[in-house]
Amino acid sequence: MKIFKRFLFTALINLGISMQVIAQVTTLQVDSLMKSALAELEVAGAAIAIVKDGKVVIQKGYGTRDIDAPSPVNEYTNFQIASTSKAFTVAALAILVEEGKVTWEDKVKDHIPEFKMYNDYVTENMNIADLLTHRSGLGLGVGDLMFFPDGGDFDAKDVVKVFQYFKPVSAFRTQFDYDNLLYIVAGEVIHRVSGQPFGTFVEKRILMPLGMNRSKVDKKAMLKDENTAGPHSLIANKVKRINFFENSESAAAGGIYSNVADMTKWMSVQLNRGKYGRNLDSALFSAANSKRMWTIHTPLSAEESKRYKSHFLGYGLGWFLTDKNGCMVVSHSGYVPGMHSEVILVPDLNLGITILNNSDHSGGALNHAVTNAILDKYLGLSELKWVDMGVNFLAQNKGKDDEATTKVWAKVDSLKKQKVDIQKYIGSYSDRWFGEVQVYLKDKELRIRSVRSPKLNGAMHLYEKDIFAIRWDYQDMNCDALATFTLNKEGKAESIKMKGISPNIDFSFDFQDLDLRRKP
Repeated sequence: MKIFKRFLFTALINLGISMQVIAQVTTLQVDSLMKSALAELEVAGAAIAIVKDGKVVIQKGYGTRDIDAPSPVNEYTNFQIASTSKAFTVAALAILVEEGKVTWEDKVKDHIPEFKMYNDYVTENMNIADLLTHRSGLGLGVGDLMFFPDGGDFDAKDVVKVFQYFKPVSAFRTQFDYDNLLYIVAGEVIHRVSGQPFGTFVEKRILMPLGMNRSKVDKKAMLKDENTAGPHSLIANKVKRINFFENSESAAAGGIYSNVADMTKWMSVQLNRGKYGRNLDSALFSAANSKRMWTIHTPLSAEESKRYKSHFLGYGLGWFLTDKNGCMVVSHSGYVPGMHSEVILVPDLNLGITILNNSDHSGGALNHAVTNAILDKYLGLSELKWVDMGVNFLAQNKGKDDEATTKVWAKVDSLKKQKVDIQKYIGSYSDRWFGEVQVYLKDKELRIRSVRSPKLNGAMHLYEKDIFAIRWDYQDMNCDALATFTLNKEGKAESIKMKGISPNIDFSFDFQDLDLRRKP
């Protein structure tokens, strides 16, 4: 459900511009780029599609769906498209706006009376557009621990009530902080207004009319489809198949399965400002609502770049918006464990690019490198070695991550023989939004587990006085954590604060937002 930060390499691209304009890329050029990127970045499989001037330039797959049972990716291979699903949620709301059932200014509480934010003013004034623009005042990825890792028992009814327990990091509507939970609330608005579950509404009102016949929101139906890419991650320096991220409750934030052949239809309806059909005689939404989606609602600071001559950066409704070399660029990326997605639209060039892949560790770098290389050609810019830069970037970050985590576990190893009075830590603790967490003894080992998110279950190892390093049984993502106990006057633990060990931990593991207090 996450974004891959498309601006990570800005320091590397502040270069000169070639004035030669390349009107089109060829299949051979894309083939060469994709094969090189998959090999250099160790990505299992990927698929790409380009639409230009109403025509499909290429839609093609590369690599394998599953390294344990090699099978080729093709243009119909389904991937989890993660946060690029957010634009579908916005389109679903636009349909309801067109039908007069909601407005963008409708107060959320008028549709979900039990919805409650961190203060009365925000509760009373948050509207539907606010759900979609990452300007709530809450911090990055707040509350994502309800859905990361998957397998918890939280649902939309829980989500609409948890915001009252979070502390804001900025004033309402003043700062961008990416969130997923408010998109789940948006999905619940769609459910209550239409009378249909979010997934049903999207399939009937968007996917079926556009002819996106292989795309699904229903994970159970999708996972029975043989032509579905399996997720992969780098574990112990080896690419391995991992489990699917399965959580239908978070579908409105990032739960759609699709393929590049279907995504060409999605890009086309966006580039045609809501119109579709052989003669563009049907419409999902109006040009006015398309403009609203592509208008900045939450500004961000644009990086200065001689290469791209960018002047603005911000978030609209379900889309990031910027300018490159005189053209507006509309984009969004997505991430769930083992899957990365990217959609880029350049309305001024009537151009759309999408790429989907099934590798956790370097999939974002691959999408970034490939789409930038292709986009540069259409923008008439000089060629850069984007794949090489991606390889170097990942190596540098892995080195920093390895150094930090190695120090923690080396210190843990040095304290293995130190005696610890574990009885003072054992007990049940509770957080107001996350629920109960238990610290317990099993086979002489101190362990911790979440009652509502059972994959968060792991061994606790002494790191410092009253601080323990947690190695979760769940290792599909790098999310090990430090737990700091606070003791009362009697020397008994009364609370726990947590944070991730890795400096590159995914922001959805928002351990820092927990306030665990011992239960009476």
